[in-house]
Parts: sequence; structure tokens; C-alpha cells
Amino acid sequence: MKALVTVKRVIDYNVKPRVKADGTGVDLANVKMSMNPFDEIAVEEAIRLKEKGVVTEIVAVSVGPAKAQETLRTALAMGADRAILVQTDDEVEPLAVAKIVKAIADEEQPGLIITGKQAIDDDSNQVGQMVAALLGRPQGTFANEISVEGDSVVVKREIDGGLETVKLALPAVVTTDLRLNEPRYASLPNIMKAKSKPLATKAPADYGVDTTARLKTLKVSEPPVRSAGIKVADVDALVAKLKELGVA
Repeated sequence: MKALVTVKRVIDYNVKPRVKADGTGVDLANVKMSMNPFDEIAVEEAIRLKEKGVVTEIVAVSVGPAKAQETLRTALAMGADRAILVQTDDEVEPLAVAKIVKAIADEEQPGLIITGKQAIDDDSNQVGQMVAALLGRPQGTFANEISVEGDSVVVKREIDGGLETVKLALPAVVTTDLRLNEPRYASLPNIMKAKSKPLATKAPADYGVDTTARLKTLKVSEPPVRSAGIKVADVDALVAKLKELGVA
């Protein structure tokens, strides 16, 4: 079975984002970029399924600028077999990404598509669900545990009330949550091997997808600074203060 894994180049999760002076977006100049953490988990899970003999080939896919090749090389160094970069400098919205992934899936015919549940830059949490809808495939979102049983995949998923287990007929789409696994570090020999693994470069037009933005960002601003707390002597003083602030 072939596994298709999506990865996205985002600001490293250890970096505090800065808003541009004109408020038009987040400043990406001279900022460390890396693979979206949820996508790292997706790549790791695909590799573990391959190690179990369930998956035979892992194809990593990314939609973004030329520098996203570095992110794909990271996925290849972790253990993916080949990669596809759909290169564009546009800020591609989730639906356009889903349409591109759907077109690639039509060509590759993977038995399992694994995506991170969301990207930490826009937090949309939409691509996996949209891909499943466009392909007409069953989906298991927020996966906490994944196991393949014959022609089905069993997904234990995190929900507000705890955990829910679903059994999906393959081919299927799964999105990964944080507690699914701990991604491995790529070893130096694997980093060197990744340089020679196939990485195809395509354009959105190759898949008939228009990446023109449907949404316009009007303004980006820092969240308000949290005000300092205060101490009160007793419950009566607390109630009085809450009334004064208009919250009681």
C-alpha cells in the first residue's frame, strides 16, 4: 500500500512570530522555518507503518515556495521514499491545497493519505477533511492511534469527551494529533541519502488548480497585553471588585 503524506513549511514552533510594521501580515524575513509539527507526526506514522510492512512506499507532498524543498528533504531524510513539490509563491488557501492533493492522489492512488490535523501558522484545520470530501473517502481526524487491519484502518481519535474509535474502509484519509507518536530525528547518513532521493517539482496549473486567493487579510495585530492581576483581602472585597469591573 502506498501512503501519501502532506507537509508544510512554517515558522519554527520555537520562534515567536512578529507582526510586520504595516500590519499586513507576519514578518518572515530572516526567520527560522521548519516542518509543521503535526506534519512531522504524520511522516513518522507513515514510516512506522512502513516498518511494520503495511506501507510499501511513502510519497511526501508540499505546496509552497521553492524553499519548501528543504522541508521535503527533511521528510525524505526521516524515511519518505520520494517527494513532490507543487511550487508557488502564492499564499495558497486550504481549498486550493486540498484540490492539489486530490489531483495528486488521483495520479498516485495511495491507499492511505496522512496529514497533520492543522498547520501552526493559520490553524485552519481544513485540508484533511476537504481532501476526504473531494475524493469521497472515509476520514479519521485527530488520530491518537492508527492500525491497519486487512482492508480497513482503525483510528482512535481524540474528541472533546475523550477518545472515539472508528474503523474506515481503505482507501482513507487520516489526520494526526499530537499524542500519536514522537517523531524521530533524521540521522546524518539518512540526510545525505535524502539528497539523492527523487523530488519532482510541479506547478498548480499542472493539476488545473487556480490558487488565486478568495480571502483578503485586512489587518494583522499583536494580541492585547494581559493586564496584571490584583489581590483582595476577602470574599466580600472580591465580589465588590467584580461588580466594579462589571463582571458580576
